[in-house]
Amino acid sequence: MSENQIFTDFKVVELIEEKQINFNKVLFGKKIYLINIWSSWCEPCKDESDKLLELKNDTSIMMIGINYKDKKKNALNFLKLYGDPFDQIFIDKQGTISINFGAYGVPETFLVNEDNKVLKKYIGPLNDEDVYEIKKITNN
Repeated sequence: MSENQIFTDFKVVELIEEKQINFNKVLFGKKIYLINIWSSWCEPCKDESDKLLELKNDTSIMMIGINYKDKKKNALNFLKLYGDPFDQIFIDKQGTISINFGAYGVPETFLVNEDNKVLKKYIGPLNDEDVYEIKKITNN
């Protein structure tokens, strides 16, 4: 595994159905994945929610949410209020998944290819330039 690859061989629990699966089974079948680390208590996460929804509508990438150190009820309320751009959402109660990815806080976004290679990492909330760049990378 090279330094710009993410580690994917670990178990994750889905936010909504609370089913446990291996994360490397999630990154399958698409060319590019967007992994967004977010939390309901994170103000900048609210600011970027419309950018994530735009990417969901305008790209064919799989959108994966990692809900960071949050309560399920609060996370679900956040998704109701700000929209749910994610194809799948996983719980990161302890913050260990985010640490595995090399994240320092929330929000952080990773564009990852089918070989688990990080194409681009965005620290802080996504802005219009980031969205434009992601669309360019994903050819949308």
